[in-house]
Amino acid sequence: MYTLVTVADVVEIHPRDFHKPSKRAIEDWINTKYADKVIHKIGLCVGFHSLISASEGLIGHGTGIVNVNVDFRLVVFRPFKGEIIRGTISSSNESGIHMSMGFFEDIVAPAALLFAPSQTELEEGGSRTWVWKADENDFYFDRTEKCLMRVEQETWTDLSPQMKKLDEDFDMEARDAAGLRSCPYRLTVSMALTGLGPDLWWLGEQAEAAEEAAKAPENVEETNEVEMAA
Repeated sequence: MYTLVTVADVVEIHPRDFHKPSKRAIEDWINTKYADKVIHKIGLCVGFHSLISASEGLIGHGTGIVNVNVDFRLVVFRPFKGEIIRGTISSSNESGIHMSMGFFEDIVAPAALLFAPSQTELEEGGSRTWVWKADENDFYFDRTEKCLMRVEQETWTDLSPQMKKLDEDFDMEARDAAGLRSCPYRLTVSMALTGLGPDLWWLGEQAEAAEEAAKAPENVEETNEVEMAA
């Protein structure tokens, strides 16, 4: 789910940060630039991991900004195809279910990748809920339910400056309604195998509480070096 990626960049240390230790100033600059950002075909950056090397600083003429060439590692979120991940149902519509992991929202479970047969039911207020019609029992994909899901596909969008401008000019609801909203990184997941879907289906309330309390450590792997422009 999480990997380490090596990045090369030019860090700019502003005079207002000269009071900080050099390593701290570099780390703060890296986190400001990369944390919670998507690097195309790499993943969602979680934050700074470690510094590999740093050059002597060069002071820019007229600005006082110190430029430092650095190599460093970032922690990146990018689950692999077939990996089982946990998320929460944030909303549903006729096309499928939208999931959230808290720090990452662009996860979709299309209708075709849910347990069959499944259908939507209209709730009070106009919202929709997906229901798995299993034999004579109905199993609901209720909003806010914690679920296990299987990663099936990742979609990358190299956003153009025009699309970025649209994202800045319109709020999220307006973009969704107009079909304009785009995201740089999206996961397509399935909930159609035994054990997937809402925890409550398979574990029961007590087991679900125990599962929530137990948090297993995540594996971190290192990937190839990436060159980034300042």
